[in-house]
Amino acid sequence: MSDDATPVVPAGAGPAGDRTTPDAGPSRLQLAVHELGAAATGSYHDPHSVLGAQPYEGAVTVRALKPLAHAVEVVLEDGTSVPMEHEYDGIWVAVVDRPEIERYRLRVTWAAGEPAVEVEDPYRFLPTLGELDLHLIREGRHEELWRALGAHVRTVDGVPGTSFAVWAPGARAVQVIGAFSGWDGRQTALRSLGASGVWEIFLPGIGAGEVYKFRILGADGTWRDKADPMARRAEVPPATGSIVAESDYEWTDDAWLARRAQQQPVSSRMSIYELHLPSWRPGLGYTELATELVDYVVEMGFTHVEFMPLAEHPFGGSWGYQVTGYYAPTSRLGSPDELRALIDALHAAGIGVIMDWVPAHFPKDEWALGRFDGTPLYEHADPRRGEHPDWGTYVFDVGRHEVRNFLVANACYWLEEFHVDGLRVDAVASMLYLDYSREEGQWVPNVHGGREDLEAIAFLQEANATAYKRAPGIVMIAEESTSFPGVTRPTDAGGLGFGFKWNMGWMHDTLEYLGEDPVHRQHHHGELTFSMVYQYSENFVLPISHDEVVHGKGSLLRKAPGDDWQQAASLRVYLALQWTHPGKQLLFMGSEFAQGTEWSEQDGLPWWLVEYPLHRGVQQLVKDLNALQAELPALHELDQDPAGFEWLIGDDAGHNLVAFVRRDGAGDPVVVVLSFSPEPWLDLRVPLPEGGTWLEVLNSDATVYGGSGVGNLGRVHAETVAAHGREHSVRLAVPPLGAVVLVPARLREG
Repeated sequence: MSDDATPVVPAGAGPAGDRTTPDAGPSRLQLAVHELGAAATGSYHDPHSVLGAQPYEGAVTVRALKPLAHAVEVVLEDGTSVPMEHEYDGIWVAVVDRPEIERYRLRVTWAAGEPAVEVEDPYRFLPTLGELDLHLIREGRHEELWRALGAHVRTVDGVPGTSFAVWAPGARAVQVIGAFSGWDGRQTALRSLGASGVWEIFLPGIGAGEVYKFRILGADGTWRDKADPMARRAEVPPATGSIVAESDYEWTDDAWLARRAQQQPVSSRMSIYELHLPSWRPGLGYTELATELVDYVVEMGFTHVEFMPLAEHPFGGSWGYQVTGYYAPTSRLGSPDELRALIDALHAAGIGVIMDWVPAHFPKDEWALGRFDGTPLYEHADPRRGEHPDWGTYVFDVGRHEVRNFLVANACYWLEEFHVDGLRVDAVASMLYLDYSREEGQWVPNVHGGREDLEAIAFLQEANATAYKRAPGIVMIAEESTSFPGVTRPTDAGGLGFGFKWNMGWMHDTLEYLGEDPVHRQHHHGELTFSMVYQYSENFVLPISHDEVVHGKGSLLRKAPGDDWQQAASLRVYLALQWTHPGKQLLFMGSEFAQGTEWSEQDGLPWWLVEYPLHRGVQQLVKDLNALQAELPALHELDQDPAGFEWLIGDDAGHNLVAFVRRDGAGDPVVVVLSFSPEPWLDLRVPLPEGGTWLEVLNSDATVYGGSGVGNLGRVHAETVAAHGREHSVRLAVPPLGAVVLVPARLREG
């Protein structure tokens, strides 16, 4: 190979600028020095206009970039070969004396005396994205964005390979690099697809499993190696490469999805087991969890699992809340198809799957989304809006069509490609307010002079509306810690459009109450009852999440005062409150068997504790609460209907006690009595909503739960004695730090 070929300078520069050669025969399409030079270094915005086949004056000029080659030929479909000559810095050129050529290959000899090899030329293929894709991307309305951008194994013109497409409107050039190119992107530069900001190339011979990144030349002249924002698989951290992924998984949950589409989540039972999958049982991957986790959740009677974020994240200590691969399930636990199999197994067992989703912020890792094309692309350019002061992260610029589209499509991706049954949206409050965690002068008011982030509100409305439209029967759940109005109101009524909101007020109030010494609880009785004042303002989930058992907060068991027995009894009555209070339940792993230490993602759960009666007893109580809730529609059917709840005793602060009625759609009652006093009340008159015999269907102080056994021998008989405004009442033995649940005998015994 020689480097002495001189390219023709642009037309208009004199005789040497003519764009044809003086040679007899077909004319060669001449190019300018800067075009050839940029194409040779992989820094040209449109390499397909330089390389590949270009019809010109009745013939076709073919150029190929093959640095270090000894000889290159163009091989046509009929077997005809046309020698190429070296033109400039690794670029070879030939003129094929035909008006057009549909297909060709390149025959490359790398060294004298070595056999030649035939290869496909990536620059002969048309774009793999159509005009409709590009239009929808520009408009921010491509609801299946993952099908357009990223890496896709496909066959083009009979040739198997992988197409790569990435949105980088501020880039001067984009390359895709990997082992297939020796991590040198000069020969694998993408073309710009105009105003869409999308860059694209099809690489023949590349298949699933190849590791790749995009090498992006910014407007500042700096090359940056970036993971693919749309990658559907990533390397196991700390490696940061993207992986070409192809799924051949065949789902078996059609019946589940059909049933789900017919359900009304607000009136259905939802008992959610929240998990950090890597630390539930360390060492288990998606495949093993499809047996062990499924069996455990079924045994315990939960209706749903909620996975802390499974999108790829570089730092395990973030628990998944600092995402770098929004479309890539974490490879720590296995492949994407193995995650699909886990979800399929949960559905086969009747268990729904909710996943935490993090559109509020993303980390600043230089190889990921931040300053992706050398400019603030996914994040706001103004740090007063684009950086999160609490977490040291970037904030998405959801006012930009393409960024909003990236996130809305991502929600649809998890719902459709992985069949998850809902998304719990993290840190919604941080999105709603421009002054969230910011002091005066650190935030910019909206156009009306207010503190609400109007762009984020519009984004959340669009994400919810789109998710519900595309995936019937799913639930969108907001972790929202303020009193922002209309979180679960439909979007067409001006609400955010979530299905549920975490009731952080209930959680904080009741945990505060639980932490008081019983002698002082009478002064804090309102913390036990206040939640019913606003219960019907939103559709609520009652969460005891991972956030309550980390960072020095201690375990749920240790939040109550007293010795081990009193703490276990307090936990049992607290769980009974959670399961019988209107709203859906969420409990973080480990709390169901009274983990004694606070959770750490570096350690597995202390499963050995269930060998001890107090811990095994709490676990059995949770199992029985789930079973009771499944049996009695009154404990879930009218969670958000005032007809489903009545106070029987709401003001007995002196006894640290409350009693209430839950009713189902038919009006049938369940009576719940909860005492947070360490004293047994052996002859307490409790009102009842009707007469007759009542069965004690649950007593949290039963010996099987590790309790002291104070109870009512399984049944009580109502007396016609007025109490608390009711015609009927009963003298009840209320156990210390205990819960009693009563149902009319007529419901069980006919």
